[in-house]
Amino acid sequence: MGNFFERIGDTVLYQLERLGRMGLFLLRTVTSIVTPPYKLRPIIRQIHFIGACSIFVILFTGAFTGMVLGLQGYYTLRKFGSEGYLGAAVALSLLRELGPVLTALMVVGRAGSAICAEIGIMRISEQIDALECMAIDPHRFLMAPKLVAGIISVPLLTAIFDTVGIFGGCLVGVGLFGVNEGAYFQGMYASVVWLDIYMGFVKSLVFGVLLIWIAAGKGYFLHLERSGGFGAEGVSRITTSAVVCSSVAILVSDYLISAILL
Repeated sequence: MGNFFERIGDTVLYQLERLGRMGLFLLRTVTSIVTPPYKLRPIIRQIHFIGACSIFVILFTGAFTGMVLGLQGYYTLRKFGSEGYLGAAVALSLLRELGPVLTALMVVGRAGSAICAEIGIMRISEQIDALECMAIDPHRFLMAPKLVAGIISVPLLTAIFDTVGIFGGCLVGVGLFGVNEGAYFQGMYASVVWLDIYMGFVKSLVFGVLLIWIAAGKGYFLHLERSGGFGAEGVSRITTSAVVCSSVAILVSDYLISAILL
């Protein structure tokens, strides 16, 4: 019985230590962002990797998400004779919830996993230790550009996702089911208010911070994890853990932000 409570206490202390580690990691990264010198080239490189290289998957996902919303929304609204509100239903669903959440999840799968694997390999190959030996702050050199790029890229990708999704819903509703095009866009114009856009923007900013923070932090502290394995096995396990934790954090924060802003 004593060993049982000892294991519980050990697990709780370990998780608290991990939480404190990650909090200090984020604090040091943010501090390195706001203190000079400022270098734009690494940030632009990361914006290209996180943002520009994710555009295709965002376009593809956004188009089919909007088309599914148009399909399901039409059959639901038709029961109440309200097909003219299809544009409002598609736009509000995308702007408030699906746009920010699905964009962040796509970026986690495409860029977050790569960031975690990159930092993890640098840790096990002692490249991060080499940077510290050369008096180069790894938070400024590696983490800060990624965090800034995530804050910039995710809201822009969300805007692209929302726009493509709205026109995807229009393609199905207007082109396939014959909903009046003017009614589609007029209903959207009359229903969407600034709070809807603001909520999606805030969510995308928070999601951008979360996914970069968790992905980079998991790789950075690979040598302190209990997941097993320090070589290739350790990198694979920590990358999987980073994707899962980032996805869960995005969904939980989505609910919390909605509860606060509504």
